[in-house]
Amino acid sequence: MISWKNLTRIAWFIATILLVCAACQAPDVPTTQAPTATAPLPTATQPPPTSTPVVSNPIPAPKVQESIKIENPNQEVAVKSDKPTPEPTLEPLQLDFSPPSQEMVTGWRPPLYPAPLALTRFDHFYFTRPFAVNQAGWPVEDYRYGGSFYEDVVHSGMDIKIPVGTPIIAAGPGIVTWAGYGLFAGRYDPDDPYGKAVMIRHSFGYQGALLYTVYAHLDQVFVEQDQQVEAGDLLGLSGQTGITSGPHLHFEVRLDESGQGFFSTRNPELWLVPPQGWGVLAGRVMNTGGRKVKGQLVIVRPPEGEQFWRANSYYGGTVNPDPYYQENLVISDLPAGRYEIQINYLSRIYTREIDIYPGLVTYFTFRGRSGFTSEAPPLPGADFNPPQSP
Repeated sequence: MISWKNLTRIAWFIATILLVCAACQAPDVPTTQAPTATAPLPTATQPPPTSTPVVSNPIPAPKVQESIKIENPNQEVAVKSDKPTPEPTLEPLQLDFSPPSQEMVTGWRPPLYPAPLALTRFDHFYFTRPFAVNQAGWPVEDYRYGGSFYEDVVHSGMDIKIPVGTPIIAAGPGIVTWAGYGLFAGRYDPDDPYGKAVMIRHSFGYQGALLYTVYAHLDQVFVEQDQQVEAGDLLGLSGQTGITSGPHLHFEVRLDESGQGFFSTRNPELWLVPPQGWGVLAGRVMNTGGRKVKGQLVIVRPPEGEQFWRANSYYGGTVNPDPYYQENLVISDLPAGRYEIQINYLSRIYTREIDIYPGLVTYFTFRGRSGFTSEAPPLPGADFNPPQSP
């Protein structure tokens, strides 16, 4: 028979065991979810506009350049455009200057006008874009024609920022006169600043001079010297060979009047056909005495919205103005409509409203402390004979 004393000991032993087991169990701790960090939305270099003028239905039933689909990089691109001629015969275009119907979307542009396009006898939009119309690509603002960069070298073409491997196409028909390394040196040179490049001598000219286009910094070249190409034919793939700060296409237009080659370039933005309903701004920026100002910043913006365009006047060097406009600044790909030009000259801001018209060049002049003027383009030389409009 268990005594009361032993029963008490057994009860104490059992209680001790229960306490130890309870102490070994994991405590019931409430779980909390760590807060999820929300990454800030990326901001574009140029914020999308809230209101940008666009022309509605600028051309009835236009002929447009189709998108390019490439299955094989060695295969020709099945996109052709009409062969430009130095004196194009064009049907009169019915242009619509009605109020804007939609906002421009950054990174998007309408189809191109068919090349050649010359609505006035002074213009010469002879070339299509050197890449597919569905590929977004815009002039790099700091590397426009006439800009100055490393070692004070003045830019002889325009740089278009596009990814490596973008198909590059001929801007017009002609004969390939260079394909590969060494365009600048005139002989094979893997260290040539142009990198892998293609040059085309076109089957048409201007004012009795031969016309060339250059496509530089390519990753691959698919054509050979003396090969005949048509507008839209595949030349190669974009890259960053040669002296570059990143992937882009360097594009040049040369008007070889005396065999000067590299020194006979012109501003490509006055030669590439604009998108439908868009136009081009050309200006002559001078000091008060009438001498061209180098590197003057010019900003163009619509009356409303945050979108703006900017460019610097030519720095001189190997650049050449158009024989008619005698410009030192060009901004292309502007949707038609009303804009304000802003110039900060000697710590004073000058402004002027201008209108951009579809398929046309709008011209302005600025003369130092006198501000904007209404001067027409300076008279060209006696040998200047622009093609006549129909």
